[in-house]
Amino acid sequence: MQLIKEQVETAENMLNQGGDWERRNRLKVYDGLYKMLLRDFKGAAELFLSALATFSCTELFDYERFIFYTAILSLVALDRGTLREKVIKAPEILSVYEKIDFLPQLMNGLYDSDYRGFFEALVGISGSIDADFFLARHSRFFIREIRVVVYKQFLESYKSVTIDAMASEFGVSPAFLDREIGHFIAAGRLNAKIDKVNGKIQSNRPDEVNGLYQSTIKQGDALLNSLQKLARVIHT
Repeated sequence: MQLIKEQVETAENMLNQGGDWERRNRLKVYDGLYKMLLRDFKGAAELFLSALATFSCTELFDYERFIFYTAILSLVALDRGTLREKVIKAPEILSVYEKIDFLPQLMNGLYDSDYRGFFEALVGISGSIDADFFLARHSRFFIREIRVVVYKQFLESYKSVTIDAMASEFGVSPAFLDREIGHFIAAGRLNAKIDKVNGKIQSNRPDEVNGLYQSTIKQGDALLNSLQKLARVIHT
C-alpha cells in the first residue's frame, strides 16, 4: 500500500507540472485503488466511475476486475438514484457485469428492493471478495458496510416493522436479524430501536420539519449578528 501511495504522489507531482489526458485518467485509477485500500469506498467509487470510459491500467488488473470494483464500491457509496444513473445504466458496466458471478443479482436486488435476492447474491459474491488480492483484508468490513446500506434502505420505508416480517423479506432467521440490527443500532449505524416486547423494529426518522425550523432559526441568528456588527461599524 505504501508503494501505491508513493506512486500516486509521484504521478500527481508530475501532472502538476504538466501532463497529458491519458496520464491523468490513469492516475484516477491508481488513486482510486489507494483510496479503496484505505477503506475510503466513496472516494474510490467516484474515481473509478470517472475512469470507466478511459480505463487502461491493465498492469493493475483487467477491465472485468475494474468493473467488479467499481460496481460493488458504488453499492456502498452511492444513493439509490445515483446508483441507477451512473452504474446500473452505464453501458461500460452493462457490457461486462453478466460475466461476473452474482454481480447482476446484487446490483438489481438492492435497486429493486429484492432483499432476499440481494442477500443470496451477497453470500455468493463474498467468496470473490475474500479471494481478491486488494479487497481480501477488507472483506468483513466491506460486507458489514453493504449490509448497513441495505438495512437502512429497507427501514426507510417503514415507521415500524415486525422482526419476523423483516427477517422473511431478507431470507434470514428472526434471531439472526435481531442480533444484527441490535448490533448496528448500538454502534450508531442505524437510526432505529427494537421493541423487544412486541417484536418490532421502530425507525427513528429525523423530524424534517423540526430540522428545517432549527436550521432557519440558526441562519436567522447568524444574519442578525451580522447586521448588528455592521450597524456598529457604521455608527463608529
